[in-house]
Amino acid sequence: MTAPETTEVLLPRQRVPQSAPRPSGLVELARGAWPESDADTDPPALAGFVVSSFSPLVAEVARRCLTRVYGQPPAAPARGPRTAVIISTTTGDVATALSVARAVDTGQRLGPLLFFQAVPNAVAGYVAARWELGGPVLCLSPAGPGDAVALALAEGLSAARLLLADGDADEALVIVAEQAVDDGERDRALAVLVRTEVNEGAGS
Repeated sequence: MTAPETTEVLLPRQRVPQSAPRPSGLVELARGAWPESDADTDPPALAGFVVSSFSPLVAEVARRCLTRVYGQPPAAPARGPRTAVIISTTTGDVATALSVARAVDTGQRLGPLLFFQAVPNAVAGYVAARWELGGPVLCLSPAGPGDAVALALAEGLSAARLLLADGDADEALVIVAEQAVDDGERDRALAVLVRTEVNEGAGS
């Protein structure tokens, strides 16, 4: 299998290599990122999710990644049921959390959709159902210094490697989403589909 072409996304204040990190033992099958071009300003709206760009970001990068493997959903019947979904984010859904906090502080009534999307499991379930991915679903929130996307991706890939090594799944869709928190920043997201590296020389 030919290795995916290495690309980079240009972002304000920094360059984030899409090709890194790549822990040993995993083969990347496809990836999708946000933004991928200057035309990426706002992710497409996602039915059932309001106020925040977090869930639309997750769904869009998952769509971009999986479309490059399967075309339109669902995933292949031989692969989808054994594909895990992992969401890794250092900050979570910042916009939803702020909306809930403001409503509580001002005594406003909270809409039911805000409760539904308050945890990343909601959009993880949407992605899994949309693409018929039947493996484990994990949501991670790593902490540490450095670039948030790189940190969250490394954590997600490490979890994927454990799931695959334990036999819980054959492939894993790792999704990273980080919302802009400062003026001049942009939302960033990345999805990679990985499987365990096969040692072609084994048994020879």
